[in-house]
Amino acid sequence: MLQFDKAPKKATNLSLNSKVLEAARELGMNISQTVDALLADEVKRRYWQKWNEENTEAIDHYNARIKREGLPLAKYRTF
Repeated sequence: MLQFDKAPKKATNLSLNSKVLEAARELGMNISQTVDALLADEVKRRYWQKWNEENTEAIDHYNARIKREGLPLAKYRTF
């Protein structure tokens, strides 16, 4: 699984829209922290999207089996 919380920071150069950057600074936003958090969210989203695409066949087979045979250990459920 993706784990970004304790990774060290690394300096990088970004090209950002100058008007957006100016507005963010006027609002007192921490640009580095904001970009880091948004990029991490997008990386996670794309990672899981790719994972789902790569595993669609297995997921479909599993769901078909559950539909056909029911949930394993279902007889022990109390709800």
